[in-house]
Amino acid sequence: MAQDKKSNHVLVVSVIIVAIFVAFGAFFPNTLGAAANMIFAALTDHFGWFYLITVFLMVIFALFIALSPMGKLKLGKPDDKPEFSDFQWFTMLFGGSMGIGLVFYSVAEPLMDYVSPPTAAPETAAAMYESMETVFFHWGFHPWVIFAIGGLALGYFSFKKDRPFLVSSAFEPLIGDRVNGPIGKAIDILAVFATIFGVATSLGLGASQIVGGLSYVYGVKTGTILTCVIIAIITVCFTIATITGLQKGIQLIADIKIWLSIGFMIFIFVFGGAVFILDIFTNTLGGYLSNIIEKSLWMENKSFLSSWTVFYWAWWIAWAPFCGQFCARVSKGRTIRQYLLTVSVLPAFFSFIWLGIYGGAAFNMNEISGGAILEAVNADYTTGLFALLGELPLYVITAPLALLLIVFSFLGSANSATFVLSMLTDHGNMDPDKKLRAGWGIAQGAVTIICIIVGGTSVLKILQTTSIVAAFPYMIIMILMCVSIYKTLAKDAAEEGLTKK
Repeated sequence: MAQDKKSNHVLVVSVIIVAIFVAFGAFFPNTLGAAANMIFAALTDHFGWFYLITVFLMVIFALFIALSPMGKLKLGKPDDKPEFSDFQWFTMLFGGSMGIGLVFYSVAEPLMDYVSPPTAAPETAAAMYESMETVFFHWGFHPWVIFAIGGLALGYFSFKKDRPFLVSSAFEPLIGDRVNGPIGKAIDILAVFATIFGVATSLGLGASQIVGGLSYVYGVKTGTILTCVIIAIITVCFTIATITGLQKGIQLIADIKIWLSIGFMIFIFVFGGAVFILDIFTNTLGGYLSNIIEKSLWMENKSFLSSWTVFYWAWWIAWAPFCGQFCARVSKGRTIRQYLLTVSVLPAFFSFIWLGIYGGAAFNMNEISGGAILEAVNADYTTGLFALLGELPLYVITAPLALLLIVFSFLGSANSATFVLSMLTDHGNMDPDKKLRAGWGIAQGAVTIICIIVGGTSVLKILQTTSIVAAFPYMIIMILMCVSIYKTLAKDAAEEGLTKK
């Protein structure tokens, strides 16, 4: 059945959902906050295990597909060649791994886990090592496996089967022509729903860190209004960039972000205690790798899991349509084995290095400063990076550059997410309508502002809640997606004679 190009049900229903959320949050913030807390508690208390098992099985599934004869299939036609060299491909995947979240949590999370570790006695050497292992776990292989699977579904059915670049296209082997009907549209709506609230979480964290930095560095008075103003300003910036197609400007921002990121890593490594960083990095990375299965299924401390692991798994699932699209787009022409193993491993190792440097330096300089960095994080976790930089040389230069890095990470993620949302609601069009891009740019800003208003002083809580709630239905979609992928790949591998080799 031909795709109905005149149908705009996905767009209409998605807009209605966003409009209801924004309106309800604007007029009844307390009610929305109470409902969010109730849903958060219900999902994490009763379904935390579901998030853990689902993501663990995704890791097993990705390894199985990659190492089986199915891994020899291409992400594209048999004659398709990679569009980018290995070096270009690797750098783009590295660039895709550097976002607001990694900048936000690189100092704050290790110290927060140090104060409230999963099992160790708080604020001890054991807590320090456990916190770094936990940070590696949250930012390591698991999130990138989620993105890789999401991208495999989008890329294979689009590049190989010539289907629209939509999540629903991956379900044709399971539901046939109904993929073009209400069921397929419902799948795409869930993808939009997950994406916009997952992105809102990142934008909210980014804006909070900008406000925290302005307060810590320059003494600017903080508050909900300032946070919302910053979100509004940046929303205007990335929306204009998206609709005007300022590719050179967007590329320039991406390049500056990458070089700033590399510069900060080298600077913090050199001045933050290189030997200490290498010691703790080696020890804790080994601990993470040797205990990865146990950590994947560990559920003893439900309070910790609700605040961190379940939140992260939900956040990554919510980002799967967005990051998966990016991973697939730059990997066309690669074998599925190359794609799954590279996307799952290389960005994760970059994250290990990043977090090892920032987290190691944070612990080292916190000890040297007599607990100053931990004190700053306990007072306001958004200031962790600036507190660390304050203990290092050239603070007058590095502090504003850190703010610039956060802003550029903010702009890059929001711009890309706006494009993906527009594509998902424009029948998978790789060049979506500019008015649609503008609308989704404004919508992302509005949703994020409402989250900030409703969250008040507990911004992290409302952002965790929106991610977990949005990701729950999409997690079920990803499980069915794996079934569909396996069915298709097994059939294609048999037809191409790969299973006999």
